[in-house]
Amino acid sequence: MYPAAITALPHVDEHATVVAAGADAVWRGIGDVLDRSFASPRATRYARLVGCADRAAGGPRPLAEGSTMPGFRVVSAVVGRELVLTGRHRFSSYALILRLEQAGPGRSRLRTETRADFPGPAGRLYRTLVIGTGGHAVGMRRLLSAIGHRSTTG
Repeated sequence: MYPAAITALPHVDEHATVVAAGADAVWRGIGDVLDRSFASPRATRYARLVGCADRAAGGPRPLAEGSTMPGFRVVSAVVGRELVLTGRHRFSSYALILRLEQAGPGRSRLRTETRADFPGPAGRLYRTLVIGTGGHAVGMRRLLSAIGHRSTTG
């Protein structure tokens, strides 16, 4: 399944959407949107501010094991099915898992699962600011929406 480091992380949340596109188009959309979203100047500054282990885009494209973007490293990529990202910074260790399934002819279900640990007092405060305010959920819904849009418009 997943490495112990990922399964040991507490479950935070899951989000899903159905995209009116096949798995190949959605897979390309995932890569395009993640690269654009997480490699933006704003995301790069944030990754530096919180001390992310990975602060730059690098490695193979399309995304594959070993690819990086600010805040994340690809630890597993099964083309058209699943992308597993991990990251860490001063306040958290985390994983973002994107799963893709067929949802009928020309339709795909895209799900995200977030797992994270927020150790110590600073981690608890960070969790409150990011998760407790609903900001993370809003970000995940926006990410899914952007991937859906990119997948259907090319």
